[in-house]
Amino acid sequence: MLQDEIKKLAQNIYDSVIDTRRHLHAHPELSFSEQGTSAYLKTKLDEMRISWKPMADTGIVAMLQGERPSDKVIALRADIDALPITEANDVSYVSQNTGIMHACGHDVHTSSLLGAAQILQSLKNKFGGTIKLIFQPAEEKLPGGASIMIKEGVLKNPVPEAIIGQHVMPAIESGKIGIREGRFMASMDEIFVTVKGKGGHGAQPHQNIDPVLITSHIIVALQQVVSRMADPMLPTVLSFGKVIANGAINVIPDEVYIEGTFRTLDDKWRDEAHVKIKMMAESIAKSMGGSCEFNIVRGYPPLMNEERLTRQVRGFAEDYLGKDNVLDLDVWMAAEDFAYYSQATNSCFYLLGVGNKEKGITASLHTPTFNIDENALALSTGLMAYIALKHLGN
Repeated sequence: MLQDEIKKLAQNIYDSVIDTRRHLHAHPELSFSEQGTSAYLKTKLDEMRISWKPMADTGIVAMLQGERPSDKVIALRADIDALPITEANDVSYVSQNTGIMHACGHDVHTSSLLGAAQILQSLKNKFGGTIKLIFQPAEEKLPGGASIMIKEGVLKNPVPEAIIGQHVMPAIESGKIGIREGRFMASMDEIFVTVKGKGGHGAQPHQNIDPVLITSHIIVALQQVVSRMADPMLPTVLSFGKVIANGAINVIPDEVYIEGTFRTLDDKWRDEAHVKIKMMAESIAKSMGGSCEFNIVRGYPPLMNEERLTRQVRGFAEDYLGKDNVLDLDVWMAAEDFAYYSQATNSCFYLLGVGNKEKGITASLHTPTFNIDENALALSTGLMAYIALKHLGN
């Protein structure tokens, strides 16, 4: 059976996939600066005799052609950038780049796609069609590498009828995946606000216009957008994670600076909420004698898994892993620039289990202690290769 053959191939390359993942993990690079990673990937593709071309500066699109006749095309995507986090893991492959870490598992995504490519290359005499391998930069930073690669034609010449991506998830045990049809991940917008008042002595508040107090009212009041203005059936998140008020115990500052994020799953409500948030913040500041400079930077759109394709991928995954190892997921309010692909063509984005409670591998994404159960690397390579071949259908 095809799945048995692929599982055997995945096991044969397992050690080399681990080596690749550890190399990438030890040499992380930030968004739009992945030159070393890109050069490494090009060398690996050359070794496999897979043709490639650069895109979006540090990105790569490679082409794998089956030897049987078919004009079907599918794309597989991995992201290659890391995060500005100082790693705290005590492992032999700890990050060698100070203050940079693969804390979101992009080293896993990339090594998995290389492994899938190796499997598919060894089987190219058994299938027809084209498989695009997309190694995408800058998922972690706006405007997102996906949007740039799409503008540069990554989904053209030839045009894929579907694109598949995967993302590590430590909350799911290694050996399993999670999948969801339809709305899956949230949009992500960045909020930057400067609240201005009139600073002065903390013992003479009547002579000042306190921007700290104004900011406090704004942060609390804006939660009404979520609790009273959003449809209760539509997930919505408004969070502020940065507040800077450079005063002192007895000094009220002239201004306060805050940053936050707004996320939802519906673009119409997203647009309406932007207006409400801005209007409410500016009105509160004005009513209290101050002013407010409010800026929303529009980020990634909601990620939508095309239902027919996702049902198909679920079936392939159940064939390969067994039904008990394919989990139903709820919406996830994180954001992903894979969403741009989902707007451009049929897409399916699923979560790869990498957690292992017995081994103590439970740390969340975007934390200094994030790590994976490397047993997941045999699954991640083989499953992606199997999905691609089954979709091509020959």
